[in-house]
Amino acid sequence: MSNFSEYIQGYVQGVKSLLIGMRTSMKVFCQKPVTEQYPENRHTTLHIPERHRARLVMVHDEENHHHCVACGICQMACPNDTIKVVSETYEDEDGKKKKRLVRYEYDLGACMFCQLCVNACPHDAIRFSNDFENAVFQREKLYMVLNNEGSSCAPKK
Repeated sequence: MSNFSEYIQGYVQGVKSLLIGMRTSMKVFCQKPVTEQYPENRHTTLHIPERHRARLVMVHDEENHHHCVACGICQMACPNDTIKVVSETYEDEDGKKKKRLVRYEYDLGACMFCQLCVNACPHDAIRFSNDFENAVFQREKLYMVLNNEGSSCAPKK
């Protein structure tokens, strides 16, 4: 008789665990789905936090002005040498020598997104965007020039 009672106990225990599992499944089945279809819904429901660090950008206004004075502090702060500031020296109307930004080169493939360059910039000329789709097939496409063509430093107010 003991084999039969063990069999019944095992059967009851199996049905009980099955019902607990089915209850959990039905509870999740009736809820709103948690997962999203990535490529299709990325612009409608995908929320990226504002502080997400994805790619370095130079902020330009409507008149194609930026705030970079080509001081090179961001380049010195970068531990991976991903930033190269190319500048030229010119004389202003007072005869003072000043620097002008020619090209702001950035290597996204070598960047470790530490934000030391953004924190070091005294003029808030650069920031990280939250555009996270940076996958490319050619490594050369990760090398970028951040200042727009024909852009200039914003005049002092």
